Amino acid sequence: MSSDRPIRISRRDVFHMGATFGMLAGLGRLEWRAEAAPTDYKALVCLFLFGGNDSHNLLVPLDSTQYAAYTAARGGIGLPQSQLLPITDPTLGSFGVHYAMPEMQALFAQGRLAVLANVGVLVKPTAYTDLSNPGFPLPLNLRSHSDQVQEMQTGFTNSGNGTGWGGRTMDVMQGVYGYNAGSSFPVAIAMNSPALFCAGTTVQGVAIQPGNALDQNGWSAYPATASAGRKAAQQAIVTTASGNNLVDLANGSMASALALNPVLSQAGASTTWTKPFPSTALGDQLKEIANLIGLQAQLGVGRQVFFASLGGFDTHSGESYQQWYLLQQVSQALDAFYAATVQLGVSQQVTSFTLSDFGRTLQPSGSGSDHGWGAHHMILGGAVHGGSIYGRYPLMTNYASFNNSNDDYADNRGVMLPAVSLGQYGATLAKWFGAGDAQLNGLFPTLAPFSVRDLGFLT
Repeated sequence: MSSDRPIRISRRDVFHMGATFGMLAGLGRLEWRAEAAPTDYKALVCLFLFGGNDSHNLLVPLDSTQYAAYTAARGGIGLPQSQLLPITDPTLGSFGVHYAMPEMQALFAQGRLAVLANVGVLVKPTAYTDLSNPGFPLPLNLRSHSDQVQEMQTGFTNSGNGTGWGGRTMDVMQGVYGYNAGSSFPVAIAMNSPALFCAGTTVQGVAIQPGNALDQNGWSAYPATASAGRKAAQQAIVTTASGNNLVDLANGSMASALALNPVLSQAGASTTWTKPFPSTALGDQLKEIANLIGLQAQLGVGRQVFFASLGGFDTHSGESYQQWYLLQQVSQALDAFYAATVQLGVSQQVTSFTLSDFGRTLQPSGSGSDHGWGAHHMILGGAVHGGSIYGRYPLMTNYASFNNSNDDYADNRGVMLPAVSLGQYGATLAKWFGAGDAQLNGLFPTLAPFSVRDLGFLT
């Protein structure tokens, strides 16, 4: 998915924002002040892989029988063993991760990275036989990009809700537990363009462009008194009611941006990272998030959620190169981000995790694969019980002998039938974040039918 095109918002070329109107609208009601630091801090960082990542090649079984079934099913898009980086699950045995991700291989071995197998949106626990029951509730428009992107971010299995589960979790942390009361700095921040994931009922999602500190042009007038006069005039303009609601909203956005500018400028200059971030769009996003996390103590923020993204995973063709190219960016950027949290001393308090539209078919379609359902996801952080694969990894031999008698696959093309619901995934993250069990059903409306509410991958 592409970001909104940057536009220029100015008052006679005085103010150069370089941000979208949606970003500014999100800033319109903010006030900036820093008070006493909270007693503790935690952040959730969602990395969305837009297009539907083919996780059949993210994690591959190396057991000889399972690997033989994998290569038979995958055809030309299967990975040879020479392109698989070995990892070991203490229970399930040997697997390989995609050769583009040596950093993730190392973090798995260090116990900082976990994989959650076969996750997807579910209304309730679903068996293969349920799929032929016309009365059985299934998520709306499975395998549709737009619907599944929305459902993964909202936690609803239909398109009827305008809040995201990250934003709703922030609602709980602020409204029930009183976090962030000492600061009105943004607490639900998306990179580049607004994200539904960050939208709460009361918490307002904000979008920020990496590297854009909302600097202004036109202040270098001579003499200095002229420059000061311009600044004073602008401040008067943006803080004076005009009698026009639209103008007042725009002025409020500008006033908030004026206050945000020194904070963003400080964030970008405050730290030299010992492990440099890659010079990629995703590297820039995660670097900006690390910069902002580095300011949390002085800004009085106790809980934050962030949203970063990378597109291009709709690999109907050319998958071998395209997925390598994208997963390399993911691995390098996440590795640098984790190192940044270690450097900041908050690795135990920051958890990153992946989402995607859906998984893809095990069976190839030419040089690519088609839309699926369940997918494997990664969770990274100092609080992660890493070095393990959670959930239920589908057996490749169950696809090889597909006869409608097992629940690993939804059809004969190798679409994974999710064994873990998005609600369980999100609830585990939200519980670690501080939400109580009493709030989880409200945060994730499809959670109640599932007996397991904590999947165990976090301390």
